[in-house]
Amino acid sequence: MTAADPDAPPAGTPTGDDPHLTVGGTPVARYVLAPELDAKHGPRPYLHPVRTLAGVPVTDALPADHVWHLGASLAVQDVDGANLWGGRTYVRDVGYTWRADHGRIAHAGWEHRSPDRLDHRLHWCDPAGAVLLTERRTLTASALPGHANAWRLDVGSTLTAPADRDVTLGSPATNGRPGGAGYGGFFWRAVADEVPEVFTAALDGEEAVNGCDEPWVALCGRASGGAAYTLVFSGLGPGDRWFVRTTMYPGVCVAFAFEETATIPAGTSRHGRYRVIVADGALDRETAAALVG
Repeated sequence: MTAADPDAPPAGTPTGDDPHLTVGGTPVARYVLAPELDAKHGPRPYLHPVRTLAGVPVTDALPADHVWHLGASLAVQDVDGANLWGGRTYVRDVGYTWRADHGRIAHAGWEHRSPDRLDHRLHWCDPAGAVLLTERRTLTASALPGHANAWRLDVGSTLTAPADRDVTLGSPATNGRPGGAGYGGFFWRAVADEVPEVFTAALDGEEAVNGCDEPWVALCGRASGGAAYTLVFSGLGPGDRWFVRTTMYPGVCVAFAFEETATIPAGTSRHGRYRVIVADGALDRETAAALVG
């Protein structure tokens, strides 16, 4: 489920331009700023590997089943007709099709850079390089007082449309694909040697959780070697839904256009704040809820 594609392009190597987030001096995530990837894989900044405080990896990148899944990242398959997710594009009444519609999300400059907080500007570009959206993104890693086996990732994102036009965000679902495939937004490709558990405060399992708007979602898995971990996600905005997969692959997404397109009006911004608790061990429902607070 998580084996790397031997023919895939490299995910990038650690350089001075790929900062790490740390918690109490412990490295917990590498932020790959500018991966050298084929356009069809949706080049964009992403977090990988993300680890628990005990060092257990909890993200996957360039997996053989979906090579364009890149750790933890923001990506949308349909941004005014440009595919910024990677892979084939879902075309209404046709299905998934390879098209020359792939853009990229590019780092455009730092505002702040420290071991526990990264703040930068990005451009969401179409295949010709024209800027569709600008973004201001902040990533913060912090300890959880009283919880020695968990840390917290906060991702703040402000997407701004040009002054002269609206920008519409879509998904395979809004383009006609059935089956709750409304992915696209803040997406986390997890790593798991077996099918993980997924639950909310009131729901259990992929079928129940996918498409819901519960305040939080927990995914419990086992990484290579059998070490257990739990990820607890929160941060749905108005109109957002959870996109969840456990059987085909392990992943959780704050989906911006799960059933209907989302429009950012000209000159305005879409604000999001996503939080992930990264914990060692398999947490129960009560503990997960307490960590979310």
